[in-house]
Amino acid sequence: MDKIDRNILRELQEDATLSMVELAGKVNLSPTPCWKRIKRLESEGFITKRVALVNPARVGLGVSVFVHIKTRHHNSEWLESFGDVVSGYPEIAECYRMSGEYDYLLRVVVKDIESFDRFYKALVNAVDGLTDVTSSFAMEQMKYTTALPL
Repeated sequence: MDKIDRNILRELQEDATLSMVELAGKVNLSPTPCWKRIKRLESEGFITKRVALVNPARVGLGVSVFVHIKTRHHNSEWLESFGDVVSGYPEIAECYRMSGEYDYLLRVVVKDIESFDRFYKALVNAVDGLTDVTSSFAMEQMKYTTALPL
């Protein structure tokens, strides 16, 4: 990956709706070489998906909850099972296996506290071996970006 590739990625992270002509102009290429670089970046896994970012509050999902989970199980079977359960909940926007005090961190997006309560009850009933589940409600989003610092 060279400087032009990084510039292409930087521009696409800001606005993936740019036309090829606009993008090429921003990175000082003509459209065809720019398009070829994008196709290569996709095939090599640098670009994994192009999506629209939706405003959660506008679609009625204005509550973000961070859920810290501890478990007594750490084997590969349990991890695979947990991954399957987590994948089945559309409310879970992100899930990380962590180092430190907690084993997993989830970011859950819901309509309201009642919706989270229903989600929470379903999750703890669906997963065996949880020893601690602690939830923190986000009061205000101070910064949010999907752009990586290239």
